[in-house]
Amino acid sequence: MSFTRWLRRLAPLMVCLVLLVTACSSAPSKYDQVQKDTTGFRAPAAVDKKAEKGGTFNQFFPGDQGNYSVIPYQEKKGFAEYKLEQGGKTLAMLTISDTTGIPGSAEKYSAAAESVNGFPAVDQGSTATGVLVNGRYQVKVLSRDPSFTKADRVAWLQKFDLQGLAQLKGAITPATKPTKTLPKTPSAAAPPVTPEPAPAGAQPGFKLPRVQLPGLSPSLQPAS
Repeated sequence: MSFTRWLRRLAPLMVCLVLLVTACSSAPSKYDQVQKDTTGFRAPAAVDKKAEKGGTFNQFFPGDQGNYSVIPYQEKKGFAEYKLEQGGKTLAMLTISDTTGIPGSAEKYSAAAESVNGFPAVDQGSTATGVLVNGRYQVKVLSRDPSFTKADRVAWLQKFDLQGLAQLKGAITPATKPTKTLPKTPSAAAPPVTPEPAPAGAQPGFKLPRVQLPGLSPSLQPAS
């Protein structure tokens, strides 16, 4: 009997304890929130199915220059990335990406005040400079060392084959120059036909008389 009475007194306490544990487990901790905020940080946006293959961009990257090494680093659909190293030290990252299906990637170039090899160029923060090739392909150089300045980034952007990249299917192909049409040469005019003079004393409308040729059938006679 005493056990039952004790159990009744303990039941509300147990219920409160269960509710407290449930509430604590459902409430996100500060670590959970940090994980949520950082999930996908620097992750690339979804890529459109029509985007170019990353391997297509490899041919447009610059090669090794002197004591600088250009090393493949990452490749996936719509994106390719290389490391720029000197003496084993990473100075910058070189990238080409297809902005198809990535909102805002191309729009930021609409008000560009600078250009590289004829393509609009903008700074992205203090460590990145990019150009947009024919409204679709974004080429960027990102500094990874304080000694690698904006002037260095622009110099390496110029080493990309930007004109070749502009010819990819899907880019806006530059207009071809119109074929020069040569003027037509006038043909030589035929000399005018001078009619034979009529016999002296002939009246206007005079016709030569029909002559009967001997020995010819009537069908071979000249028409009048």
